Amino acid sequence: MKSVALIDYGAGNLHSVANALKAVGADVLVTADPKDVLAATRIVLPGVGAFAHCMSALSAIPGMIDALGDAVLRNETPFLGICVGMQLMAGEGREHGVTPGLGWIAGSVGPVAPAPDLKIPHMGWNDVDVSGLHPVLQGGEAYFLHGYAFTADDPEQVLALTDHGGPIVAAIGRDNMLGVQFHPEKSQAYGLATLARFMEWRP
Repeated sequence: MKSVALIDYGAGNLHSVANALKAVGADVLVTADPKDVLAATRIVLPGVGAFAHCMSALSAIPGMIDALGDAVLRNETPFLGICVGMQLMAGEGREHGVTPGLGWIAGSVGPVAPAPDLKIPHMGWNDVDVSGLHPVLQGGEAYFLHGYAFTADDPEQVLALTDHGGPIVAAIGRDNMLGVQFHPEKSQAYGLATLARFMEWRP
């Protein structure tokens, strides 16, 4: 059984994400200990709320940013960021000012542009349109809840799009890193299948 470090930094839907991972056979450890992150065979970073608050909360855990960098960038541990956990992979977030992110995927996070007859935040079920082939991602319908979106510097690192008054990044990634804007834990069969493929992923 593969061990998953589900990072607890006070800014994620931990209970639901943990249950969804357990449902696909994962051995889940909810943790705020950098040593657990370094020892895990998979890492999941959830996130809800504002970019700056989430980045501040993550940075407030002594050694966590360094442990994530060592595990993901140096040791190439498979990583999944969910919602704001995906957005934190960016170089910066532009919400209530500019906040530096982890800088793993070049780009920035900014407000979803309003469109006639469409509400912000983008909330509810929407299509996931996968570009190219990725072992974890497949097209389908997932549950979204966000008012900010990722803009990537390199279009090849955009793995999937959705549409809400225009294209919005639904998944981002490179190498052993994957981020999804949607919530797999709220996406029923589609979300569980995505998590199951993440658990089998060998980047």
